[in-house]
Amino acid sequence: MAWWRQRTERDVAPWVRTRLRTAPGAAVAFGVLVLVTAFLAAALPRALDGYETKGLRQEIAGAPPAATSVELSAPQPGLEIAQSTREKAVRPPALAAVRRAALARLPAPLRADTTESAYGVRTSKSLVGLNHWLPVIDAPPRFTLVAQSGLAAHATVRGGRLPIAAEEVTADTRKVEAAVTEATARTLRLRVGSVIDVDGFGGTPLVVRITGIVEPRHPRGGYWSAEPVLRTPGVAADAPVPPQFHWDAGLLLAPGAAPVLLGSQGQPELYWRFAPATDRLTAQDVPGLVSRIASLEGGPELLRMREVAGGTAAVATDLETIVGSYTTTRAAITPVVAVGAFGIGAVAAVVLVMAGGLVAARRAAELALLRARGGSLRGIAGRLLAETAVVAVPAAAAGLLLAVLTVDEARLLPAVLGASAVALLACAVLPVRAVVAHRRPRAHAERDDLAHARPGRRRTVAELTVLVLAVGSVVALRRRGASSAGDLLVSAAPVLVGLIAALVLVRLYPLPLRWAARPAARGRGVVGFLSLARAGRSSTVGVALPLLALLLALTTAAFGGSVLAGVSDARDRAALLATGADARIAGPGEVTPLPADVAGAVRKVAGVRAVTAVRIERTAELTSGGAGTKEGLTLIGVEPASYARLARQTGLGAFPAEVLKPKGAQGAGTGRVLNAVASPGLAERLGRAPRRITSLAGDITVRIAAVRSRTPAAPGADFLLVDAAGLTHSDPTTLLATGAALDAPALRTAVRGAGKGLTVTSRDEERAALSDAPLQAGAERIYTTAALAGAGYAVLALLLSLLQSAPERAALLARLRTMGLTPRQGRRLLSLDALPQALLAASGGMLAGWATVRLLAPGIDLERLALATAAGRVPVIGASLRTDVWSLLLPAAGTVLLAWAVAVAQAWWAGRRTSITELRTGGMR
Repeated sequence: MAWWRQRTERDVAPWVRTRLRTAPGAAVAFGVLVLVTAFLAAALPRALDGYETKGLRQEIAGAPPAATSVELSAPQPGLEIAQSTREKAVRPPALAAVRRAALARLPAPLRADTTESAYGVRTSKSLVGLNHWLPVIDAPPRFTLVAQSGLAAHATVRGGRLPIAAEEVTADTRKVEAAVTEATARTLRLRVGSVIDVDGFGGTPLVVRITGIVEPRHPRGGYWSAEPVLRTPGVAADAPVPPQFHWDAGLLLAPGAAPVLLGSQGQPELYWRFAPATDRLTAQDVPGLVSRIASLEGGPELLRMREVAGGTAAVATDLETIVGSYTTTRAAITPVVAVGAFGIGAVAAVVLVMAGGLVAARRAAELALLRARGGSLRGIAGRLLAETAVVAVPAAAAGLLLAVLTVDEARLLPAVLGASAVALLACAVLPVRAVVAHRRPRAHAERDDLAHARPGRRRTVAELTVLVLAVGSVVALRRRGASSAGDLLVSAAPVLVGLIAALVLVRLYPLPLRWAARPAARGRGVVGFLSLARAGRSSTVGVALPLLALLLALTTAAFGGSVLAGVSDARDRAALLATGADARIAGPGEVTPLPADVAGAVRKVAGVRAVTAVRIERTAELTSGGAGTKEGLTLIGVEPASYARLARQTGLGAFPAEVLKPKGAQGAGTGRVLNAVASPGLAERLGRAPRRITSLAGDITVRIAAVRSRTPAAPGADFLLVDAAGLTHSDPTTLLATGAALDAPALRTAVRGAGKGLTVTSRDEERAALSDAPLQAGAERIYTTAALAGAGYAVLALLLSLLQSAPERAALLARLRTMGLTPRQGRRLLSLDALPQALLAASGGMLAGWATVRLLAPGIDLERLALATAAGRVPVIGASLRTDVWSLLLPAAGTVLLAWAVAVAQAWWAGRRTSITELRTGGMR
């Protein structure tokens, strides 16, 4: 008996294997959906981590090494110490020992790049060079003497040799060797063998003999640029008034010659400079990094450093300022990104629920039969969970693996949590839907169509709750903006708006169908009436979920597209304000008149349509007040006709050319009152009466004829625009070129041949520079992905909705064909059957997207997202959210066209099958 039972149990086919063999196509499609959704859920947090980490590293790498370096410094050993002990403390072995101990004490996550770090002894106060042959500006040059480690590894000898300390150098030594860079040698007229007498060593100057000319191997690295005077001499000024300017340069001594600096009056100090290593730094290290830097500058970590460098040692760095700037930018961008991420997550969740609902609807009769024959809810749910998990869990794991392989340098845990959430939702949808639908056995299916359904109290309360949440989130976002990425209510504002729109449309959906069905019923044809009647008999769940998915997807796509459009417009505007035209050609500082043939050379470049010459005087002065005080302003001399045309083309303060031309009998020339166009601030200062302006271009008298907020020649400054013919010196200092496809390299080649020192600023290059920052580029990629994924999920939601009712439509078409329905009428019937829901979703999606953008625009500031890298380079302008028409129309139109195409394709395919076959295999009522 036991053997018979065992054999019988073995002969029963496993449930999961049987179900998967029954519908392999559906299982594969569901697995692909889970894989793609899990990939997006896992890749999104990794992409966030990735671009935030790259942004942090670039922010530090792009800052001046003088600001990012962490410098441990200590004053010279005290005079109370024996001279030999003082000298020993500054020799290379002692300094190297302190360096090793300090490196070990650097707190994580702060790490040092040892290749660009250095240590040594230097004079913190520069010393005067006494030689008469040294170049003099207003005062003799001064030198910073530095005995720094690692010169041989960071420089290439171009002449002579590196300095050495042949004999033991002490504080009393007065002859040493030094090297200088090529830039220092060129500026101060030094060569190998030059001897410099340096003052500040008691009665006898220090004799420094130049033994080598070196070229820095990495001039922008921390070794040379943390103290730029070692690489390139600069111009400095003394305190007296008027200031006395002089050259300030560096002399590179041998490390063994450091003790000689103890005998100077240059306030020698010991230093250990550590360049930060960014290769292992991540965005998650920022709080710890800021905390450790603060501790190094004045906390427990400083005390640990003083244990090895001396009780008076200090740590200085501006790294926390750079990290703080990055943190501010990230804090402004992250909430805006969170809004888009929340939207695409909601759409993906609804589509997964729809996929599970499609399977549950297809198997409703099977599950009802199981319940009627005694199947328990727990048993049915367990079997459904098992067959779903067999597909969903491996697909989610594959999506996670693909995300990890695709997006690197990011944390694993958030990606695992995202993929796990997708797997959990995918596994739970079908069992939960089955349990809810079959809580009690039913002899027959009850009506669940829109015409019969009546909203209950629970549904009304739930909808009102969602409405309150939506209103609260929109009000909060408009009042305080997207200020916190952790505020889920604010981030969910677009989703809640789309949800409210879906609830409203579901309630209103039967009304237009009833209105349209009345005239259709009185008509002679049956196609229109049948399609409208079938649309009205659609199930509540079959309409609500697809409509919700479509509205959320279309709203997310519209919001994401509007964000991208706003960012693009802001960058275009910022690039235009930075150049004033498509290209800007000028000399150094825009103060030197351009060579006469530059304009002709620029006009010959391919793509140049027009060239406008202007003279810009940024040192012009306005005499005001009885005391005759001077106020600075920017004076611009232009040719009225060409410049007015340029202002009209660029949209920067357009004005009629006649405004600048003289009226009456006054002719062109100097000595008359010139009409002027002024910025609002300057116009208020000048008033309407004639005023006298002093400039290098000549003294003129002007009268304000028009006021404009911007002008192409000086978009970000207070300006005064006059006719160049009225200036004594009207030679142009700047050229503004326009053209559809300007070639910046060709322009540079043309101006290089026409003159020296000329610069070319291209509008396209400025525009590209605004998009290079990893934070902005990463956030823009996420919004692009959100918009594309939203459109893709909208297509998928529509296909799932059509697939759910496809067997029923096919059976209906077969029955009607047996009654005489023609193929043409069949195509019309299925097309009209699919269009009501598609049209409703498309129109509702456009309205919801438009309303979302309009409602949330006051709380979304895109300036940081679009122009964070433009600080200090372009005038600050607002970058607000605006409605992008194409983001509204294209997804909506695509939804309607796809619904129509699927319906036509189904009608064509159904026409290829015989009615008997369709009716026998369909089994749908």
